[in-house]
Amino acid sequence: MATVLPAGAKPGRWAELLLLVCALGLSFFAYAQVALAVTGSLPAQMTLHCGGFTALALAAHLILRWRAPYADPVILPVAVLLNGTGLAMIYRLALRYQESGLDPGWGIAPRQLIWTGIGLVAAVVTVVWLRDHRSLRRFTYTAMLLGLCGLVAPLVPGIGVRSYGAQIWIRIGPMSLQPAELSKIALAVFFAGYLVARRDAMALAGPKLLGLQLPRLRDMGPLMAAWLVSVGVLVFERDLGTSLLLFGLFVVMLYVATNRPSWIVMGLMLFSGGVLAAYRLFTHVQQRVEGWLNPFDPDVYDKVGGSYQLVQGLFGLSNGGLFGTGLGRGRPDITPLAYSDFIFAAIGEELGLTGVIALILAYLVLVERGFRIALGVRDGFGKLLATGLSFILAFQFFVVVGGVTRVIPLTGLVTPFLAYGGSALLANWIVVALLLRISDGARRPPPATSEIDLRPVLEAEAARQAKARAVTEAVRPP
Repeated sequence: MATVLPAGAKPGRWAELLLLVCALGLSFFAYAQVALAVTGSLPAQMTLHCGGFTALALAAHLILRWRAPYADPVILPVAVLLNGTGLAMIYRLALRYQESGLDPGWGIAPRQLIWTGIGLVAAVVTVVWLRDHRSLRRFTYTAMLLGLCGLVAPLVPGIGVRSYGAQIWIRIGPMSLQPAELSKIALAVFFAGYLVARRDAMALAGPKLLGLQLPRLRDMGPLMAAWLVSVGVLVFERDLGTSLLLFGLFVVMLYVATNRPSWIVMGLMLFSGGVLAAYRLFTHVQQRVEGWLNPFDPDVYDKVGGSYQLVQGLFGLSNGGLFGTGLGRGRPDITPLAYSDFIFAAIGEELGLTGVIALILAYLVLVERGFRIALGVRDGFGKLLATGLSFILAFQFFVVVGGVTRVIPLTGLVTPFLAYGGSALLANWIVVALLLRISDGARRPPPATSEIDLRPVLEAEAARQAKARAVTEAVRPP
């Protein structure tokens, strides 16, 4: 289903502005409601914070009018709504930590607001700098190098930092970053460029077995390399979430590029083997599986790295009920890392099942628009890149929700736009910018062809026929 607009169609920028005003209004209402419920008054710097957020969001809208007038009009408002909701909940948790004396001085709310500004600026710069998404194909192997360097950086002595058992952070002066968040974008660019150049050989060649066309052994190299990289991330950095995301990203893009189910089968086989080996070899994987299977076992509940966090999140969700306790009136701070890993549970407690469903629908809209862009774009590279970027957002959200609700084991990923974390927020805004740029090319109508004026041709044909008749009359015998 193509999304190309017909010639003369309106690109939808006024609809985007209306949706953006609604998103900002809901975000500011949540911010004010939190402050009124916890402190009894509006935030002291509410005008400054809301004004700054509004200015950045409207600046992004104006830049799209200028640089990408045919970009999808829904993506930016949904991202602003999710980001604003996350800011309100992080502010609510920060107030509670200050009340209880648990705030260690991180200033999580101001930092998240600053990173929101950085993320929006990065998105604007991406849209302005990248005039055509197809130019990224020239940097296929550069993106691979940058992505791998980002994955390896936390292992470098002196800058790598281990936190909560995972070696995924680097510290440069007073600032800490999670480079894998940006690496996933670079690797998506690499996968798209690599697969679009080799998809014919990988799609057509190979033996058949039980109705499946299997790949040739030499074509298995990229799949094995992606598997080895993901296993390396799991082994050396103890980062289960990023490992699963990278391997899933490559397998999905490989399937879209070749349309061969055999790649999915091979990917699932490698995934199953890797998970089984990881469970037998690594203690932290065993702890997550044990906490998932037996969360209410007293021994598992009280163990370091056990199920205490998961159970507290489940209690918070159950306490929320259908309509929630109300913003600022719950106790989500009881759950460890409620502002990061378990912010979805915190929102579920205070907004209830109704609020959770609204958030899920917002993410579904965002991911659906991304996949629609992939369907509508006319070049193979853009199709694969849009698919990969949309998969990144979808995988993170639904894996986090599955872990918080105990459908699957916890993976360590965070909810896009909602959870605290500057690196993740910056990466997600860049993903949104790339989707907007690709959608501008996908929805832009083809140049209108001018109508051909046939009058000179008809007049010349009439003159020729008149001359022919005159010649015929002149040579006709009397």
